[in-house]
Amino acid sequence: MIKIVLAEDMHMIRGALVALLAFERDIEVAAEVECGDDIVPAVLKHRPDVAVLDIDLPGMDGLTAADVVHQKLPSCRTLILTSLGRPGNLRRALDAHVSGFIVKDAPPAKLADAIRRVVAGERVIDRQLAFAAWETKANPLTLRETEVLRMTAEGAEAAEIASRLFLSVGTVRNYLTTIVTKLRARNRVDAIRIARDQGWV
Repeated sequence: MIKIVLAEDMHMIRGALVALLAFERDIEVAAEVECGDDIVPAVLKHRPDVAVLDIDLPGMDGLTAADVVHQKLPSCRTLILTSLGRPGNLRRALDAHVSGFIVKDAPPAKLADAIRRVVAGERVIDRQLAFAAWETKANPLTLRETEVLRMTAEGAEAAEIASRLFLSVGTVRNYLTTIVTKLRARNRVDAIRIARDQGWV
């Protein structure tokens, strides 16, 4: 029996996925969570074969959670199931050691198939997205710059970012200036738009 943990914040979609997987005799949903912060505790508690994760979740995003799961329980495969099928997100997912990346508008049978394939040690990636990621440019921002921009996109002010990252306010402002310059953006809002369009945040 393949045991999974499912992370999806939309109640209707999560319920539909659980119902869909209930028809699969070899797959069991051991736990379902709606907040990204609950993924790692659920994985450590249930020790599933696969964690099926959305990217855009309250709290910790699915890609960050996938990376933490890989560090804390390497035997657990991670499969991203998302509507955010952007090349930049796929690049981030590969950096986070995910085993699979499929989009939510794929045929329903593809999810169960993807779960079985990642358990078997395969890497499952949407083919069109893989080609797009191959052709797209890499994120020019460092990990710290990406983190600062992501927090800015979530509405955090420079002082809050500085406090959370143990930096000075001046350093955070310098990061933001560098980010705007690197992305050739008009301002911070434009930088957020560019980064989101590329799937970098």
